[in-house]
Amino acid sequence: MITKFKISRDDDWYEAWPDVTLTKGGKLVCVFSQCTHHGNRSATRLMLIESTDRGRTWENKRAFTELTNGMPYWNCARISRLRDGRLIIVADLITKEKENGGRNYFWVGDPEGTQWSEPLETPLEGIVPDKLCELPSGRWLLSAHTKSGQWLRYSDNQGKNWSEPVLVASHPELKLCEVSILPLEDGTLVAFLRENSGLGLDCYKAISYDQGESWSGLYRIPLPGCHRPVAGLLQSGRILITYRFMQGGKGWLGNWTQNFFAALTDQESAKAQERRDQWTRIMPVDFDRSPVSDLGYSGWVQFEDGEIYVVQYIVDDSPKGQIRGYSFREEDFLIES
Repeated sequence: MITKFKISRDDDWYEAWPDVTLTKGGKLVCVFSQCTHHGNRSATRLMLIESTDRGRTWENKRAFTELTNGMPYWNCARISRLRDGRLIIVADLITKEKENGGRNYFWVGDPEGTQWSEPLETPLEGIVPDKLCELPSGRWLLSAHTKSGQWLRYSDNQGKNWSEPVLVASHPELKLCEVSILPLEDGTLVAFLRENSGLGLDCYKAISYDQGESWSGLYRIPLPGCHRPVAGLLQSGRILITYRFMQGGKGWLGNWTQNFFAALTDQESAKAQERRDQWTRIMPVDFDRSPVSDLGYSGWVQFEDGEIYVVQYIVDDSPKGQIRGYSFREEDFLIES
């Protein structure tokens, strides 16, 4: 059973592109953008909001960055928790139009997200970064896309120095972007990618066996129309992927996308190279009723008792974008026999 919660709604602002993490103390910290409109960044800032009751109510909403008027502006933030408990926010600063106009930064926060460093610049160019991914070895991976493909850089000293750029995926007939890199239990890395042609094509993936230094693929996944995948391991060892469903076809008003889905799969499927060797179980989470629907960038966590909490943005009954939360469990996908 899916339960919905209001996280943030301000009808004077377009609130969108959220992500969430769970602190060691049990607090949810959500970061999102507040701007004029999806297609109008004449005013933009990043925001933080918190919940101490597992996402049932939210408080302490505050600006994380100063309000900017036009360029440069902070675009799409992601938040994660390091193994030592500290929090990390990454975001792309847009300095000119189109996909080659972004540079990525990160902020380091204390374990409860009350104090944050100044933004620290990385050499990674591109837009719409993935969460900062910390491997068991301590290596950091940070990835974003440009017109030439999906790229990453890695750091073995917590962001003091970064590698040369590594190409994760590129294809002349595909528009690959917005990666979600998932470390599997055996050390394999799987990079789930949005395909942005507008044709409703499958999600694609690339695979790394050397901690992100090289990548093989591309391989299709049985997730049609998958935009902005966000992948993670559940306590069961299965994989959860939340994403916007984009069916393709002729656009009319807001008909280009109205659905937000969650999919369940497993680690063997994630490593498989043939589509027919993979299984997915797809569950609808929300539907945007607005004639100018817009939704689907998300983040999620799992509590110790198994509850899954997802954040995403949606227009629906609001004049502008709003941030919504969802609670469900793995058994809502699949009743074990």
